[in-house]
Formats: sequence, structure tokens, C-alpha cells
Amino acid sequence: MTNITEKTNNIQEQIQEEIEQARAVCDVSGGNSGECAAAWDAVEELQAEASHQRQSKPKNSLEKYCDANPDADECRVYED
Repeated sequence: MTNITEKTNNIQEQIQEEIEQARAVCDVSGGNSGECAAAWDAVEELQAEASHQRQSKPKNSLEKYCDANPDADECRVYED
């Protein structure tokens, strides 16, 4: 399993590649073309994913324990 830093670096590389591709598509097909808009949409989607990954916080030891042992007393959740 890769850690968050590796995922962030990987997605940043993907974003840069998509930006370069979007610029090339827009140069060829024009800035107002559907292809250009779609290429920039792909960039925006990757940027949104990168933002989502940055917001994800790592689980603490209790959360990891409860994932592995959901029936443990320490992991009980009471609802009002």
C-alpha cells in the first residue's frame, strides 16, 4: 500500500501531464473547442482528487484497532 505522500506526488505528476496535454489539444483544436474544454475538465477532476487526498487524515491507532476488531468494547458506538 502506498502512503499519502507517494499518492500526492503521483497525482501531481498526472496533473502536470494532463495540463501539457490540454495545452496541446487547445493549440490544435482551438481554445473554444469541445476537445479543449474536455481536456481542461480532466485537469480539474485530477486537481479535485488531489485536494480530496490532502484532506484525508490518517487513522489513529484506535481507529485501526476498531477496524480490525469492530466488536471490541472500546469500539462500541452508542446512538441517542
